[in-house]
Amino acid sequence: CCGDWIKHLRASGFEVRAHDVPDASPYRARFGVPERLGSCHTATVSGYAIEGHVPAREIKRLLAERPKAAGLAVPGMPAGSPGMEGPKSDPYDVLLFDASGRTQIFASYR
Repeated sequence: CCGDWIKHLRASGFEVRAHDVPDASPYRARFGVPERLGSCHTATVSGYAIEGHVPAREIKRLLAERPKAAGLAVPGMPAGSPGMEGPKSDPYDVLLFDASGRTQIFASYR
């Protein structure tokens, strides 16, 4: 799924450098991602943390709007999110989170 998310980002114009690690928890902590928002991969872009299967269009919106935030997260691995495509799609939210761990819905996919 992580490789498919990377393909999604590259197809949307992002340059991606991937590093496989046995445990992403230290990286989530380093980049300020609350454990409860954890997923299978952690990325950074322009000072923001990106956790999980965040759609490229929401990352582009984040970079265009530049809100005061630590990053975006799609907790877990919802079916139908980028990299998790298949016959089933579950509704999910893209969460904007700040340094204190507070969240708000940035985008909803239904």
